[in-house]
Amino acid sequence: MSFISPAYAQAAGGAGGGSGLEAMFPLVLIFVVFYFLLIRPQQKKAKEHKAMLEAVRRGDKVVTGGGIIGTVTKVNDDSEITVEIADGVKVRVQRGLLAAVMSKTEPVNDDKKSKKEDKSDDADDDGKEKGAASKLKGLLGGKS
Repeated sequence: MSFISPAYAQAAGGAGGGSGLEAMFPLVLIFVVFYFLLIRPQQKKAKEHKAMLEAVRRGDKVVTGGGIIGTVTKVNDDSEITVEIADGVKVRVQRGLLAAVMSKTEPVNDDKKSKKEDKSDDADDDGKEKGAASKLKGLLGGKS
């Protein structure tokens, strides 16, 4: 009497040509997940960092890769800027090694334009308030 029955290889019934695709599906799924969780966000972050570096101009407060905080005093060229880290202490820094821009300065042209818009907005608001006040007085019978 034998307690172990012989195991025979089962014939591959209908799995003929589809087994290659079935084996590739998990690998493709893993690649898609890696793309959306790792590769794509890293590319987006690199693009934002490049745009930030291109927008650096004089007067911006920046942090270097080494953690030094300073103010941009001069943009020398596409790859180098001068940063003042203390009164009278200026260092040249490679633009690519800036870690962050803490505060940006407003462009001169946009500043003049925004002041004009603010004044026109204030005038419009005052006119609306006077119109609303006169309407309210009319409803109350002209008493102030």
